[in-house]
Amino acid sequence: MSTLNPHQLDAEALYATLLADVKAGLAGVADVAIVGIHSGGAWIAERLAADLGLSARCGVLDVSFYRDDYAKKGLPADIKPTNIGFDVAAANILLVDDVLYTGRTTRAAINELFDYGRPARIMLAALVDRGERQLPVAADFVAGHVQVPPGQALVLKRADDGKFTLTIE
Repeated sequence: MSTLNPHQLDAEALYATLLADVKAGLAGVADVAIVGIHSGGAWIAERLAADLGLSARCGVLDVSFYRDDYAKKGLPADIKPTNIGFDVAAANILLVDDVLYTGRTTRAAINELFDYGRPARIMLAALVDRGERQLPVAADFVAGHVQVPPGQALVLKRADDGKFTLTIE
């Protein structure tokens, strides 16, 4: 996949690509549940679950207490409760994040998921992958790759109408 221009990202087009890839990749897979990482991953997970008819098996993780940089960075101001209303044990979990970067958030999410049970499988989906991994993590489904200058963040935003946008901050 080619690298996208970070200043011309169409989050809605990327979402459509991700939805098509996930739909094809999950065909024939039983006992699927979707779990989004707060906040951007949760927004994408909710929309994927609705589009795939899996709203009853959609959950949200807030990995704030599972991060390995918790002592250094402290707690973020927008901590949300983890909400998983289904049995994780033996489920095929689609873990969803908005931006895959160092892999540390994914590691934290997997650690937290295992506190709820032992899934049969965890698959990772991300709207965009900005590379620069610090841990050996790769997404099973990713809509696009983008390079962002050091010191800047790629941020997913959701409008009141549910539409996504990506900005560099």
